Amino acid sequence: MDLLHNLAIGFGVAVTPINLLYCFIGCMLGTLIGVLPGIGPVATIAMLLPATYALPPVAALIMLAGIYYGAQYGGSTTAILVNLPGESSSVVTIIDGYQMARAGRAGPALAAAGLGSFFAGCVGTLILAAFAAPLTEVAFKFGPAEYFSLMVLGLIGAVVLASGSLVKAVSMIVLGLLLGLVGTDVNSGVARFSFDVPELTDGIGFVAVAMGVFGYGEIIMNLSQSAENSEVFTAKVTGLFPTKEDFRNMIPAVLRGTALGCMLGILPGGGALLAAFAAYTVEKKTKLRPGEVPFGKGNIRGVAAPESANNAGAQTSFIPLLTLGIPPNAVMALMVGAMTIHKIQPGPQVMTSNPQLFWGLIASMWIGNLMLIILNLPLIGMWIKLLGVPYRWLFPAIVLFCAIGVYSTNNNTFDIWLVAFFGFVGYLFIKLGCEPAPLLLGFILGPMMEENLRRALLLSRGAWSVFVTRPLSASLLAVAMVLLVIVMMPSIKAKREEAFVEE
Repeated sequence: MDLLHNLAIGFGVAVTPINLLYCFIGCMLGTLIGVLPGIGPVATIAMLLPATYALPPVAALIMLAGIYYGAQYGGSTTAILVNLPGESSSVVTIIDGYQMARAGRAGPALAAAGLGSFFAGCVGTLILAAFAAPLTEVAFKFGPAEYFSLMVLGLIGAVVLASGSLVKAVSMIVLGLLLGLVGTDVNSGVARFSFDVPELTDGIGFVAVAMGVFGYGEIIMNLSQSAENSEVFTAKVTGLFPTKEDFRNMIPAVLRGTALGCMLGILPGGGALLAAFAAYTVEKKTKLRPGEVPFGKGNIRGVAAPESANNAGAQTSFIPLLTLGIPPNAVMALMVGAMTIHKIQPGPQVMTSNPQLFWGLIASMWIGNLMLIILNLPLIGMWIKLLGVPYRWLFPAIVLFCAIGVYSTNNNTFDIWLVAFFGFVGYLFIKLGCEPAPLLLGFILGPMMEENLRRALLLSRGAWSVFVTRPLSASLLAVAMVLLVIVMMPSIKAKREEAFVEE
């Protein structure tokens, strides 16, 4: 009954006109940036962080959350119609989605993606609502030692689940931790690693790093690619509704994808991308029915399963953020930034100190999912026209918007130069094949880890044994160690690298 009472509070907050408006804006923007190739939710949320200063905290978080799960919907439109991933988690949808479009079945492919996303999003939100309260109770038992161990586990999880080279993932996390150390020492009040630059005594701005690495870095990368790479699907999309046979094939795939997405979304470093890859792999290993189209040739299961998984993963990745204050992926790290801007301390105390924000955000996700299904299917024609806009016309507006946004945070031109510098760094990361998401996690978790480490050592009078004598802390460190040992095994290492490569 407590859950129903809490949801009643949440819907009371979410259905107010201002929150409905910002939920709609978030969903619309999310769909838009999902549709446009090369502008992901991380870059967009990073760009919009300064704009949330003027908004009430609940409205700001509802809008940013809408952008995240809205991008998962929009990304499928580009993947199916243009053979380009509008959003990173839509990479797998291309394989069968575009083949369906070429075979004149773009309508059923888009409907399968939309309906699967809607169902998975609703289930993911239900799991978030059901598990939030019990997990928050557990979180109150955490002391500084447990929080430090949990963050160690989170960073190792991000290394294990990051795509590409393990060495590069570790390097990104270490670099993020080092950047997080710049500023003033919490205990002594002495400036460190600021190189006598007055602007760096408060630390490197989170917005500058996120906007530069993800926003400007992506822009430079997109400008370096030729415009001829994209093949826009211009035929009229007809026959939107899938057939009975399509439904018979898609329903089990949607259920499997939703279950996988709900589980993998919670893991540190997991989220929508990992869930989509895992769901597609599971479907390929599931036996084909008689007369069913092979995978890679336009199988509807190859669209429905990954799209369900990435939406379920997007919703359940809010669980560790809202209950423990630990961001499991780059987008959730940005949400921590948004909460900090509004003087909200992420973690278990949010539910008790600000239940309207907590439950209002959860309730808005159901409303947002409903808005997205209404937005996406009727507006497919408009999205196709939008895909024809050359990128060279879009990027000057994005660059200007970023510069105005970052300047408005501190009214300081130094921040604009900082964003430009991190934009160049972000471009180098892309060219070197380094995934920048672990850097952002390291940057966010670094100062929190340091604070909890020093607090734990102060309370234990300098005894490092506190991390292994407390059962919960020891268990978390043991899990982290096991993960590290497993991923270093040659056979697992090879399979891990194969998992992120699709033929």
